[in-house]
Amino acid sequence: MCVSDLARSLGWYEVFFGREADEVIGQEHLWRVGENAHVVIDARDVRAARVGGSTITFGVSGAELSRALARFTEHGIACGPVETYANGVRHVEVLDPDGNSLSLAALP
Repeated sequence: MCVSDLARSLGWYEVFFGREADEVIGQEHLWRVGENAHVVIDARDVRAARVGGSTITFGVSGAELSRALARFTEHGIACGPVETYANGVRHVEVLDPDGNSLSLAALP
């Protein structure tokens, strides 16, 4: 995820994931989100043209979705409405401070 302000984004992503970055490599901060998957935030100038252009969706349990929404509310992170699709999936979109889209989707 290309971001414009590392300090601001670190705080935001720590709330989103509920923890500090799992690893820092150089100027990149990484959160492990799967066995072989990480979300990386990067504010280097070389990434400036791509700031705000990312979209990612995470599959979560219903309980994880509820905990995340409560955490977002507690820390003042706005998110879109929780939509429930015809197949029972609940989905919410959350925008980081730069407009990158991180969505959570919970199976019924």
